[in-house]
Amino acid sequence: MANTLTHLDEKGAARMVDVGAKSSTVRLAVAEGFIAMAPATLAMIVEGTAPKGDVLAVARVAGIMASKQTSALIPLCHPLNITKAAVELVPVPAGERADGRVGIHVQATLGVTGQTGIEMEALTAASVACLAVYDMCKAVDRGMEIGEVRLLHKSGGKSGLWER
Repeated sequence: MANTLTHLDEKGAARMVDVGAKSSTVRLAVAEGFIAMAPATLAMIVEGTAPKGDVLAVARVAGIMASKQTSALIPLCHPLNITKAAVELVPVPAGERADGRVGIHVQATLGVTGQTGIEMEALTAASVACLAVYDMCKAVDRGMEIGEVRLLHKSGGKSGLWER
């Protein structure tokens, strides 16, 4: 854990970190999220009968598109030239989780060759993919819950490998 917050200057004011002198390295980040829902909602998604269309396809594209907008959403993020963006959505039926919840597990994998990390883009992709599932299904299940959004893996850069 770093002892200083790099997004603050010596007076405590927010700033974008200067990465100009850093070397470009291949960087990868993987993040996940989970959207819990009623079993009937999951069945509707899996069967492809959602009123708005293919929920998983729309959420996948939404996550990828969101990853490319991260610097517009998070004030101090650098715009990155993303080299890899993949969002996987896996239905989780009853009996697969210890807590008994059903829903969709989202995993976003982002890559870049650059001077700063891509964790925020992976977290944004996972979050927005969950939000897209909610939007596609809210007419039939307003009780869905988004949670467990977290970083699983990051590699590259000075700090190297980190895994949950």
